[in-house]
Amino acid sequence: MSTLILFLSLAPSGPTADYSYTLTADGHTALRHASAPAALLPEPARPGGEVVAVVPAQALSWQRVQLPQGVPLGTGQQTPRLRSVLEGLLEDQLLDDPAQLHFALQPAARAGEPVWVAVCDRAWLREALQVLEAAGRRVSRVVPEFAPGPTASGQPELFALGTPEEAHLVLCGHGVEQAVAVLPLSSMALGLIGPATNSADTDDAAPPVRAEPAVAALAERTLGRPVVLHTASQRALDAARGDWDLAQFDLASTGRTRALRKAGSAASAFLYAPQWRAARWGAGLLAAAHLVGLNAWAWQERAALAAKQAGVRNALTQTFPKVQVVVDAPVQMERELAALRQAAGSVSPRDLEPLLAAAGAALPAGQLPNALEYSTGELRLRGVTLTAEEQTAVVTRLQAAGYSARLDDGSLLLRAEVAP
Repeated sequence: MSTLILFLSLAPSGPTADYSYTLTADGHTALRHASAPAALLPEPARPGGEVVAVVPAQALSWQRVQLPQGVPLGTGQQTPRLRSVLEGLLEDQLLDDPAQLHFALQPAARAGEPVWVAVCDRAWLREALQVLEAAGRRVSRVVPEFAPGPTASGQPELFALGTPEEAHLVLCGHGVEQAVAVLPLSSMALGLIGPATNSADTDDAAPPVRAEPAVAALAERTLGRPVVLHTASQRALDAARGDWDLAQFDLASTGRTRALRKAGSAASAFLYAPQWRAARWGAGLLAAAHLVGLNAWAWQERAALAAKQAGVRNALTQTFPKVQVVVDAPVQMERELAALRQAAGSVSPRDLEPLLAAAGAALPAGQLPNALEYSTGELRLRGVTLTAEEQTAVVTRLQAAGYSARLDDGSLLLRAEVAP
């Protein structure tokens, strides 16, 4: 999907503050990365695109709590009651007033189990989002730069970030709880997280180290082993693909907005993301196969219909050779049959005699009409009075003989329903 990923600044936000951003079309490859003020940030280029804000690791504190049973959780259950529960659980673990902090629960958190809670300054985060929204870059998701949990390599990983003057080290997947730790990039700080991080003799056991280009040399000197270059743009892409969304409680979007955003993101991902390329090809081939099949079926149906029409025309011209031009074969055949019948002196079910015979056989004994009206294929008998049971019986008998009948204002109307 088309996504604009930007890092929030640790300094107070403002219209002139620069944001380091990465623009991606598929969530895996950067199209562009640079820095710009909020008003000059690019927009996602495709429908369903989103703006993702990344909270730096230094701005977050990670706390581990166990929520009591019965506390409702989920995107629609982030109520003041749940926030009060979190404030009570974290009050002794935080240095600042909980009322001044923003809380965000880990995805798929469950009551009665230990969960991670991301904590940051509420006013700082709200101001940063408001500045971006005022510049026309409404943030869809807020994600942490690093989050607790298993790493891609399945073991602890180190990231050296910052500048040579303010370098720091981020340890991910640390300990049994797979926590995130942020430390200064110094030999003294490395002793706090174990000897494997800076021992050249234990390269096999040491966690992978990724470093920004600005601090790569410093990290190699401090750790005593080579590092892999890892840019801020790559870090932004990794963070945006995570499951976390720190926009919770008073910063959360409405349920309808979230649903529309997810639907748009899913559609955009299916259309553009590389991992869906095979599915897109499959869907395209399936649609093409259906289109070819429908056209083939329509061609066969047209051919069958044309064959039937040709058969009807041939039957007419072979039966009546004097018919040279076929316009409406059934009507012309009916007309020719009527002419033959008339020439032979025979009658058809539409003539007066068969209609009178059918009426006489169907009417109850003693029912005689006082007037007759005949037109081609239709006979009206006036002065006929029938009860409901008699009317049903008469209609049934006439239908069996191939005629329709109905009682209309003291008269019985018969109409021939069979071809002559």
